[in-house]
Amino acid sequence: MRARVLIRPKAGILDPQGQAVERALPALGFDGVEHVHVGRLVELDVGDAGQLDGMCQRLLANPLIEEYEVQLLDGQTGTPSP
Repeated sequence: MRARVLIRPKAGILDPQGQAVERALPALGFDGVEHVHVGRLVELDVGDAGQLDGMCQRLLANPLIEEYEVQLLDGQTGTPSP
C-alpha cells in the first residue's frame, strides 16, 4: 500500500526555513504571504499500514518538535499526530 507522510514543525516551534521563504517571497514580488512553514513529504510503500505510526514516532518525525499526518493513497487519511 502506498502512503504519504506529511511532516511539519509544531505550532510555536522556530522554523528558520519557513521564515527565510516568508522574507524572500515579497522580494520576488509575491505580496500578502504570511505564516510560511516548511516541512517534509515522505512517500513509501508498506505491507502493513498499521506500522506507519510507529515508523513516524521512531524515525520519520521528531515527535517533540514535529507533527505528522499519514495519508493512505487509496483515499483513506490517517489521524494527524497530537
